[in-house]
Amino acid sequence: MEIEDYFESISPEEIRLKGTRIGIEHILYEYIYCARTAETIAKQFPTVTLAQVYATILYYLENQPKIEKYVGDWLAYCLRTEAEYDRHPSAFVRKLRQIKQQRSDTRKVEQFY
Repeated sequence: MEIEDYFESISPEEIRLKGTRIGIEHILYEYIYCARTAETIAKQFPTVTLAQVYATILYYLENQPKIEKYVGDWLAYCLRTEAEYDRHPSAFVRKLRQIKQQRSDTRKVEQFY
């Protein structure tokens, strides 16, 4: 079996583990940034086999500059999206924040008395 047999390229921005909905960026984030072992990562993603995790790590090690850019682009996208969502939350999130603030204000008043 070739290493590429473990992956399917949905687009240049999306490489998944074959037979799953898990992108290689999720596995590699855990490996690179969280320093998790392959065994720990496999337990964290029940639809992924240990062999797939090792294949992803090997693919990263064999193509490090390319895959570091891929994961870096994904992280940048996540951060931009999160910041945008924080600036413009949905109506539901705004309502939850309002309720949380009201409860906090009520507790402050109760503690005062």
